[in-house]
Amino acid sequence: APTPTAAAAGAPAAAPAVPVEVPRAGDGSFAVAPGTGEQVGDGRLVRYTVEVEGGLPLDPAEVAGVVEEVLADPRSWTGDGAWALQRVDADPDARIVVASPDTTDRMCAPLRTRGEVSCRNGDDVVLNARRWTRGATTWGDDVDGYRRYVVNHELGHYLGNGHVPCPADGEPAPVMLQQTVGLQGCLPNAWPHP
Repeated sequence: APTPTAAAAGAPAAAPAVPVEVPRAGDGSFAVAPGTGEQVGDGRLVRYTVEVEGGLPLDPAEVAGVVEEVLADPRSWTGDGAWALQRVDADPDARIVVASPDTTDRMCAPLRTRGEVSCRNGDDVVLNARRWTRGATTWGDDVDGYRRYVVNHELGHYLGNGHVPCPADGEPAPVMLQQTVGLQGCLPNAWPHP
């Protein structure tokens, strides 16, 4: 389990951590986070692995903890009853992988991610490690919020959802808006069912 931060324990918040340096290329292998999580939701079951590319300064179990927490939230894809989600360590329907920029480019082709963005390609939900560790300008310093968004957005593509525009200035952005690229007048939002 994650260690509570000083802010979570009620103490003053520490200075923001220096972003982790992500190499341009990992080694191309993937470590699967071990174990099976609880099924959340009552709809059509999607079983997923969480995997981290070798050579990245990220722990697969820690990444899996974040992903599992995001997808277990009732504001995520299980919120309307259409989907059930479960993390597994073998025989998945979908792979959620955190990959180096170069590997992201390769796994997302023919989509051109230019080492900067994430994608869904087939059964692979590819999260760019650069974005995982640093977030995006549109989200400011809220890297945790951005992680919730990118997990929900890219898994949303796997679940059959396409991109959508901002409905109106000042409204929460639909999770399927390309919030990494821009907000089109909307406010950042990580959830399909906020």
